[in-house]
Amino acid sequence: MSRRKKAEKRIPAPDPIYQSTQLAKFINNVMERGKKSVARKIVYGALNIVKEKTKKEPLEIFELAIRNASPLLEIKPKRVGGATYQVPREVSGPRKTALATRWIIDAARSQKGRPMREKLADELMAAAKNEGSAIRKKETTHKMAEANRAFAHFSW
Repeated sequence: MSRRKKAEKRIPAPDPIYQSTQLAKFINNVMERGKKSVARKIVYGALNIVKEKTKKEPLEIFELAIRNASPLLEIKPKRVGGATYQVPREVSGPRKTALATRWIIDAARSQKGRPMREKLADELMAAAKNEGSAIRKKETTHKMAEANRAFAHFSW
């Protein structure tokens, strides 16, 4: 284990329009090659599309989508006596949102042929309704954790 100091958690400044730090982190995850203004245009465009289609507050839809896509369990490999077991573990709070964010963005990027803001808006709305690729990824993770529940006693 490292003997150095624990790295301090940096919280990004809230985004300029919705004043949400969670949305600021999401924008940072959408960003590629340091182009934050492009990432902001994509995310805000997606939220505008969500607002037009659902007639609800887009930040509420965004938070609901992140909450729905957040996993409760995940599996971590653990070596015990020459064998590697897939041990189910509970997911901590910050990692839950990080995984949900990553899965939503990856699901939107995997679609082809449309602008990113439209794909992201569709994925956010689908996740808010408990459907879509990100939710499928969460369910797959839960199924794997459930299947390996016999190895839960290795989690120390």
